[in-house]
Amino acid sequence: MEKLSIEQLKQKARLIRRHIVEMTGAAASGHPGGSLSATEILVALYFDLMNHNPQDPQWPDRDRLVLSKGHASPALYAALAEAGYFDPKTLKDFRKLGSPLQGHPDRRKLPGVEASTGSLGQGLSIGIGMALARRLDQKNYYTYVITSDGELNEGQTWEAAAMAAHHKVDHLIAFLDDNKFQLDDATENICDMRPVADKWKAFRWRTFEIDGHDLKEILKTVEKAKKIKGQPVIIIAHTVKGKGVSFMEGNNAFHGVAPTEEQVQKALKELE
Repeated sequence: MEKLSIEQLKQKARLIRRHIVEMTGAAASGHPGGSLSATEILVALYFDLMNHNPQDPQWPDRDRLVLSKGHASPALYAALAEAGYFDPKTLKDFRKLGSPLQGHPDRRKLPGVEASTGSLGQGLSIGIGMALARRLDQKNYYTYVITSDGELNEGQTWEAAAMAAHHKVDHLIAFLDDNKFQLDDATENICDMRPVADKWKAFRWRTFEIDGHDLKEILKTVEKAKKIKGQPVIIIAHTVKGKGVSFMEGNNAFHGVAPTEEQVQKALKELE
């Protein structure tokens, strides 16, 4: 795809945030907070970093993206639509009965979705499988996984981490959307996993920490990550839940609650 400037990427992020607000508002359902926190990561991947072809979603040499935090599907759907995988007008059907835009991604229903996710903690294992398939097939694509800080409470995450390091799985770049909240409360109050970076280093992953809303930093860090061989990479992206909408930022009430019509209009005005 044609490379966009940083300003154009920022504009794309603003547009995707508008889609997220409108989709969840129209459905009166969904997870806006964690979708908004992952927006810049998805924009950087789909509109700059990833090698993919919306006209041929099953192209064998494409880069793969696994959204392990499947409840953030509004952000993924908005990115796929804006990237050309399907008509953005379809976004209005989010969570409607019979719509391919289900509450959690289903790879059987929508072009561009690489994995059916939503059962938290499984995405990293799926991504490792894709990365190992790349090795067996002697191809050169990258697999990206977006996981969440809440998923660090899942034992499968750490089983996958140990396995990937032991088998020296590369061409695997995971993003941890570290927005500090999960369903019921702040992550530190549920099961505090800090210091997070030290844990990933102990599992022998090459570890970076970045501002997950700084597009320049995301792009620069992924380019560094691509040069690392024989080791998986984790990019801990410090983010703000509900980023971009003032009354949603850091407000865990919007983890799984959609904005009202009045709140939709207020948010859209902020995102003009």
